[in-house]
Amino acid sequence: MLADVDVAYFEPGDTDSTERDADLESRLRERMPELPWEVTNQAQVHTWFEGHFGHAVPPLRSLEEAIASWPEYATCVGVFMTASGDLGVIAPHGLEDHFAQRVRRNPLRVSRETYRRRIEQKQYCLRWPGVTIEPG
Repeated sequence: MLADVDVAYFEPGDTDSTERDADLESRLRERMPELPWEVTNQAQVHTWFEGHFGHAVPPLRSLEEAIASWPEYATCVGVFMTASGDLGVIAPHGLEDHFAQRVRRNPLRVSRETYRRRIEQKQYCLRWPGVTIEPG
């Protein structure tokens, strides 16, 4: 069960990225309608984060910094295609949690309460038998 496919990019000069995000999602759905796309300009997260999650965050300075702030260390991973067609990986906290089948809270941006809600919502144990969920 795939909740969504997150497409993250970093364009600091795009102050109306909501429209661009929606356009990119629409184009992705046209190409692959079976996937639940979600596109977000990480450079603009600080403009809506407080309204959505209840606390303000400072502007991010790069895609790598954005990925490093995602809710669980296991979710702090991005994959991209290079100009030559190779795959690259952004994993600021490493891939150890993936290999260990472990989910633990990233305290950079997520409170213990938000982490607990996410664990319930995402149902990692049902999706990945054998996963270890560490308390926040």
